[in-house]
Amino acid sequence: MIAIIDYGMGNLRSVQKGFEKVGCEAVVTSDPKVLLDAERVVLPGVGAFRDCIRNLEEGGFVEPILKVIKEGKPFLGICLGLQLLFTESQEFGLHKGLDVIPGKVLRFPEGMQDAGEELKVPHMGWNQLDIKRPSPLFQGVEQGSNVYFVHSYYVKPDDESVVAATTNYGIDFCAAIWRDNVVAAQFHPEKSQDKGLAMLKNFAQMK
Repeated sequence: MIAIIDYGMGNLRSVQKGFEKVGCEAVVTSDPKVLLDAERVVLPGVGAFRDCIRNLEEGGFVEPILKVIKEGKPFLGICLGLQLLFTESQEFGLHKGLDVIPGKVLRFPEGMQDAGEELKVPHMGWNQLDIKRPSPLFQGVEQGSNVYFVHSYYVKPDDESVVAATTNYGIDFCAAIWRDNVVAAQFHPEKSQDKGLAMLKNFAQMK
């Protein structure tokens, strides 16, 4: 059973439907105890980092999340769910994250350009993955596959070896990480059509 954490932030039903499309049972839960019984755990997220980390704390999710990761259960972070795994975020001030992956969450710099045109923030729409490491998430997913992004901030790990894929939007930034049982993506697999569904299926089969 896959547990999708409901802490009041995120398009949870679309993530659940994505798993259902690839034949996997996934439950949306606001009960932290369910995480401890689940085989796999998903942390989705949209919105502001500050609000999300507060909701996780108030919902009693922080300790169970850290426990399931430490126990080695497959864990997937999506979009803000990736960012929350990091040490701190600069979004609307400085805010502490879960500190599972040492590093920072930074805003895209002002005035980024592509072919002389200024790039808008948030980064929204389809972009290509430059796969750096054979993450369990990317089995059967081709180099250069297009996936769907919506974000104004990106992660910068202290240890570059955790980076599984990058994307270029004015700058090269980390699009996905992989360390042991933890995989996480800045993009939305559930909105990335066949490639994204393949990644959800890969996660459901991750050992």
